[in-house]
Amino acid sequence: MPLASLDHGIFDLHLGIDEKILRSVLVFMFLVVALRLGGKRELGQINVLDLAVLLLASNALQNALIGNDSSVTGGVIGAGTLFVANYIFVRLTFNNAKARRILEGTPRVLLRNGEADSEALRKEAITETELVDLALEKGFDDLHKVGLIVLETNGQLVVLPPEQAKRLRPEMVEQPG
Repeated sequence: MPLASLDHGIFDLHLGIDEKILRSVLVFMFLVVALRLGGKRELGQINVLDLAVLLLASNALQNALIGNDSSVTGGVIGAGTLFVANYIFVRLTFNNAKARRILEGTPRVLLRNGEADSEALRKEAITETELVDLALEKGFDDLHKVGLIVLETNGQLVVLPPEQAKRLRPEMVEQPG
């Protein structure tokens, strides 16, 4: 009988539940920090190199997450812990502006009133050519006709004409003083 070949080892934990949970939380926190430091651009514009890093990082972190435990129970505890940790972080950032700013960052203005912010572009590793391409995709044939380009914390790039930028994001249209 094929099911008879399954032994009880698939459900036996090789690590304690507390260690399994701690490992999962530590790996989760590492990934949150690593992705946060990686920049907002990585979230919205994943390329081949970014994908390779994410796949290799997940493989490298697998043993840190589960240790020598390859049981179904251990996998469920590890994955369940990741889902709970994510839920807690989502609720924390939803209810707390300071936590949201720390964990997610703040939107970055890349272009204001037709003028690109070269320092912001450098920090986000976005070229002016990419900015022009983005403006063209959104129907602008000249950067000087764009009121605002913002890189949101989720990696989305928002392109607004001047009037819409003044109405929807007046605090970003003003020059920082």
